[in-house]
Amino acid sequence: MALADRHLFEPDLPDGFQYRTGVVSAEEEADLAARFSALEFSAFEMRGVVARRRVAFFGWAYDSGGAAPPPIPDFLLPLRERVARWAAVDPAAFAMALVNEYRPGAPIGWHRDAPQYEMVAGVSLLSPCRMKLRPYVSPKDAASGGSRRRATHEITLEPRSGYLMAGEARHHYEHHIPAVGALRYSVTFRTRRV
Repeated sequence: MALADRHLFEPDLPDGFQYRTGVVSAEEEADLAARFSALEFSAFEMRGVVARRRVAFFGWAYDSGGAAPPPIPDFLLPLRERVARWAAVDPAAFAMALVNEYRPGAPIGWHRDAPQYEMVAGVSLLSPCRMKLRPYVSPKDAASGGSRRRATHEITLEPRSGYLMAGEARHHYEHHIPAVGALRYSVTFRTRRV
């Protein structure tokens, strides 16, 4: 979307990033949070560093360490269907689901989602957070660049809201969520790259 086409009060976001409030109702949010409390979360490790968020993977995973993740639970299927309608894809195209638990003080560092996935859809629950985005620079190029990179876009993800990342936002930007102040869950659905 060209700058001239943006509404005065819409956040400035990269092309391919869509945001929507009210993806789920307050009652649906409470039901999902209750179901999440019964999930078996595990620590998440990336490049030898254990993250402060905890995760539960479902469906297809590109690197499951030899053990296949369980299928996407039935209680997440209506949410996957709703997000798929918004994204204009078949619900089954969202082959994996990830439930993240962010306890107070838990962030997620700068990253792009794994290249084995294409479209990324997220639903934010219980408390707001800020999502920052910046153009992606390969680690090799970043090391030779010499200057500190800064966020170029930012949005507050409100409780019960959702986002889609495709195209430029998905492939040419990385994102980060600073430490949250209160318990937050997010559900991330991803399509496989073909």
